[in-house]
Amino acid sequence: MSLTLQSVPVERRGDLALADERVAYSWAALDPLLNRTANALAAAVDHHRRAAVFAPNSAENVIAYVAGMEAGVSTVPVSYHLTPGEVAYILKDSHASVLLVGPETAEAGIAAAAEAGVPLVVGWRCEPGEGLVAWNAWLAAASDAEPPADAKPLPHLHYTSGTTGQPKATQTPPQYWPEAATVAELVELLRPKATPSPGLAAGPLYHTGPLGQARNLFAGTALVVMEHFDAEKALALIEEHRIAGTVMVPTHFQRMLALPSEVRAKYDVSSMQRLAHTGAACPREVKQAMIDWFGPVLVEAYGGTEAGSTTFITSSEWLERPGSVGKALPPYEIQIIGEDGTALGPGQEGRVYFHDTTGRGIIYEGDPEKTAAAHIAPGVFTLGEVGYVDEDGYLFITDRVSDMIVSGGVNIYPAEAEHILVRHPQVADVAVLGVPNPEMGEEVKALVVPADPANPPAPEELNAYCRMSLAGFKCPRSYDIVDDIGRTVMGKVNKKLLRQKYWPTERTIGG
Repeated sequence: MSLTLQSVPVERRGDLALADERVAYSWAALDPLLNRTANALAAAVDHHRRAAVFAPNSAENVIAYVAGMEAGVSTVPVSYHLTPGEVAYILKDSHASVLLVGPETAEAGIAAAAEAGVPLVVGWRCEPGEGLVAWNAWLAAASDAEPPADAKPLPHLHYTSGTTGQPKATQTPPQYWPEAATVAELVELLRPKATPSPGLAAGPLYHTGPLGQARNLFAGTALVVMEHFDAEKALALIEEHRIAGTVMVPTHFQRMLALPSEVRAKYDVSSMQRLAHTGAACPREVKQAMIDWFGPVLVEAYGGTEAGSTTFITSSEWLERPGSVGKALPPYEIQIIGEDGTALGPGQEGRVYFHDTTGRGIIYEGDPEKTAAAHIAPGVFTLGEVGYVDEDGYLFITDRVSDMIVSGGVNIYPAEAEHILVRHPQVADVAVLGVPNPEMGEEVKALVVPADPANPPAPEELNAYCRMSLAGFKCPRSYDIVDDIGRTVMGKVNKKLLRQKYWPTERTIGG
């Protein structure tokens, strides 16, 4: 019996544990699958003990993540939007020994694994092909015995884009993955968060927020998985399964609110006890409408992949302080720092820093230089935004220092597209920035200085060129041909100044 099943009371072991659009498992039926997957993963990895997961949401996807926890294997979530070259970089950098794919990603995964030298690619529901081992056969060859409970649990390894254009690796922070000597100890630490009612995985599991729900399943909370978000389908699943918790981004809210009122009224959402949102700033009118609809069950977490949640706010707190992202969560303390490096008081706007009182701060795996560059003092780091705290310590975000674009809750760094587009023979210079999008908050735009003003590149050609190297979501949605991007003699570009002409107010970020 797996540790996951042991987390579930005997009387609930026949209840739903995991479901997607194709299959549903009770806890008892899921148990041998978790055991086989855990044992197969443990046998497949080398001393780095890393396995990458490159596929859209599915029951198999969740099983892979939970089995990794059972086996003491560090799983590497990989966005299924990435190109083979982008995936290969992550596979090499993470030292993954095995790549798990679905039918949607099998071709790209096989190519990436070949480039990175990964010896094993396992695919669920895939057509047979060279370089691919069938998931069912792989599991059938593995033991269904309980994996050793004394294995050392290893956090997920996440990859975040960055200003240099290369993704940075960071482990799941202690806030989400408590320090434990054994897998048995980890499940005991996570078990108090488990609930009898199911959760809903509404966002892609390669994001840290939704991925937390796989850890909840490991601790005994059932999970219903959406492959891709659909507003009405989400409401139907909430009603059908009496969903008690989920994690969404503001774009999900906007899509649900955009449904006709008679459609929204059809579904009973009263089971929802905790509707968490994160990933991007939520427009005030959107959040107010969601609270009016679902009740005061919304909670907001602000933070980052590297740090976890740094602040937190409930519905009742937000209604008293609309626009706030909450107070600092232990072990963090908020520090607002002025341009001259001095600490600022309540109501004064400056760069937002967080002091990790444990001294850890944020850590980029295998890159002490990047880790050091992210801090202004030991344990003191920024997520790249500007804001202020009120007299009671509630944080308000007003702007962003970094060039990062947040579109639909996804972080996009302009440097990646800029590094590609500037190589185009018809491009002399380029600046990529975020402009307003009513649904996604922000979208990506490129300002292109042509090499020959009389023969500027066509937007469709630039887009095709960008997509050859980068995932589509990282590429601009629009291209403006301009005479100049205002680069200084030192090579700097004032992105905030460039953004201002596209935004209706002085605020140049979404939300």
